Amino acid sequence: MNTVDKNGLKISLTLYKFINDEVLPGTKIKHEEFWQNFSDVVHELSPINKSLVEKREQIQKKIDEWHKLNKGKEFDKSGYIEFLKSIDYLIKEENDFKIETSNVDKEITSVAGPQLVVPVDNARYALNAANARWVSLYDSLYGTDIIPGEKTYEYNIVRANKVREYVKDFFNQNFPLIKSDWQKITKIIVEGDKLVFFSGSEKSLLKDNSQFVGYNGDKKKPNSILIKNNNLHIDIIIDPETEVGKDDKAHISDVITESAISTIIDNEDSVAAVDAKDKVKCYRNWLGLMKGNLTADIEKNGKKFTRKLNPDRSYISKEGKKIFLHGRALLLNRNVGHLMKNPSIILKDGSEIPEGILDAFISSLCALHDFKNKKNSRTGSIYIVKPKMHGPEEVAFTNKLFEKVEKTLGMEKYSIKVGIMDEERRTTVNLKECIRQVKNRIVFINTGFLDRTGDEMHTSFEAGPMIFKGEMKKSKWLNAYENWNVDVGLKCGFSGKAQIGKGMWAMPDQMANMMDQKITHPKSGANCAWVPSPTAAALHSLHYHKINVFLEQSKIKKRDQAKVEDILEIPKADRPNWSIQDINRELENNAQGILGYVVRWVDQGVGCSKVPDINNIGLMEDRATLRISSQHIANWLHHGICNKDQVMSVMKKMAKIVDNQNKNDPEYKKMSEDFENSIAFSAACDLVFKGAVQPSGYTEPLLHKKRLEKKALV
Repeated sequence: MNTVDKNGLKISLTLYKFINDEVLPGTKIKHEEFWQNFSDVVHELSPINKSLVEKREQIQKKIDEWHKLNKGKEFDKSGYIEFLKSIDYLIKEENDFKIETSNVDKEITSVAGPQLVVPVDNARYALNAANARWVSLYDSLYGTDIIPGEKTYEYNIVRANKVREYVKDFFNQNFPLIKSDWQKITKIIVEGDKLVFFSGSEKSLLKDNSQFVGYNGDKKKPNSILIKNNNLHIDIIIDPETEVGKDDKAHISDVITESAISTIIDNEDSVAAVDAKDKVKCYRNWLGLMKGNLTADIEKNGKKFTRKLNPDRSYISKEGKKIFLHGRALLLNRNVGHLMKNPSIILKDGSEIPEGILDAFISSLCALHDFKNKKNSRTGSIYIVKPKMHGPEEVAFTNKLFEKVEKTLGMEKYSIKVGIMDEERRTTVNLKECIRQVKNRIVFINTGFLDRTGDEMHTSFEAGPMIFKGEMKKSKWLNAYENWNVDVGLKCGFSGKAQIGKGMWAMPDQMANMMDQKITHPKSGANCAWVPSPTAAALHSLHYHKINVFLEQSKIKKRDQAKVEDILEIPKADRPNWSIQDINRELENNAQGILGYVVRWVDQGVGCSKVPDINNIGLMEDRATLRISSQHIANWLHHGICNKDQVMSVMKKMAKIVDNQNKNDPEYKKMSEDFENSIAFSAACDLVFKGAVQPSGYTEPLLHKKRLEKKALV
């Protein structure tokens, strides 16, 4: 790596030039001043960062020892809780308070809806996600399994009519008419400040005309009708000249739903960024989003075009005034956590820079460009989602880091808003006190089932063998955890001020299943929930028309709060007597997910993959799913449910299956052709066989090591 020595830092020339030549110009910050102040803060905070990570390991060793000392005894939950208090794992909950965050965009405070998560290192994905604020509902239904029958790219009138019927039924439920229904409508016009619907010669109106917002075109012949429900807009496109519009009684040619209200641009679990070159690629895409000039050259169906960020949308209001709506999702940036370091900068003591400190500085520095044009945040804020924090002390450190960044970059205090990923048990059980540490900048909490389960397993590794992975969702601790997150958020005043989120739908091809199940998220009081694609965002948005989340939150405030005691119910199996067939099937399912993900991560640098499971259902895999699968096998190995030879046999068997699944990828290198020399296969094995000693069960250290090893050979 070519480096530049600057103020006690050895900085990758690639990163150094990117900051000086692309990021700093236009910010009024001189590069000499930046690098001096940056070095001062990095050298001040890095030792604190290190001590916090070391404290995690010290606490984990104490918990392991407690379980070893109590092995074979009936689980004493009250004794366990007292023990957790004695080691400062579980801290005293102080007086009640309300969050005080200000200057927050309405997408966070008052609009409930889907939230996309997308890897920052792929410009095309990032643009698609940012532009997923508005998505065709017709296309989303037509191309998914929600509509029965064969999916075709060509226009199929039978399938199209089923889409129309579905959408108009949805309109009847959520935008009802006074004396007609949407299925019978032949014409829509604007009269005064009202929408008028014709069924032949018979007129009808919306039952609630406040749902009518605006239109485009001529009042007597509008080409676009804008309606709204629960703060979410829908744009009905009318065009008799198109094939779709021609076949519709009212000439409706498309229905565009306001879909991904916010999008997390991810630097963490869905990317593989292990060195300066990788990090600059990520930062450059984020910079393009903040400047508004990011583009991607795309070839689709034989056509080449350039994708760029959508402009805002304009309409004529029903009062006759010009109105504008945001054309793209509000973008949040997920930085990495406190654990990882990156070789792009070497400190005075020869250690690598904590990657979370680097992310905070560069993400915020790039956002200064948006502070001028205000196309992302209209309030002058940058939203940083912070993952994998363990307890209030680490959240307080993040607050201190953000204060230092604000001061260094000349930003107003609390310009950097924070989202807490509630995905580590020490954060969950102390969530109220975590929120207190950032009460002036908190805008987001969410539950992450996969990482949270991975941490549950690693924290209680010595307690006993864990239950089957599929049973986790039915376990007592998980239901309590999901409710607790909402209860605490509402108690701290999140309603109308901040997001309470729920986790990802991991099966992108099963949209009918998603529509049946994911409505539970708005019903649970979550005003955002993760989806894997713009299509899923459009479909999930329908749930937020059916459920007024803020009314649900008002009801939830009155229920009894979930209990920490239930959250601390360890999901271990009670004297398991499982068949060898069931054990092997579980091992095979875990191994297939691990190998299918790791081989692309290590060999190709792909941080998020759709990996078929043992039933050939495509699952979105990232490091969170990897953590749970690897910890699960490692736990069973540790407790003798299986042995090393058995697991290795399963790994080799599933590697051949994964190789076959990837046979059409010209860049793919088979693991099974040379197990001994496959870096990807060795990485997957290390995650399992060394899983017990990985810090908090995280997969990043091993993955980064193996990816760097692979890159060194290219």
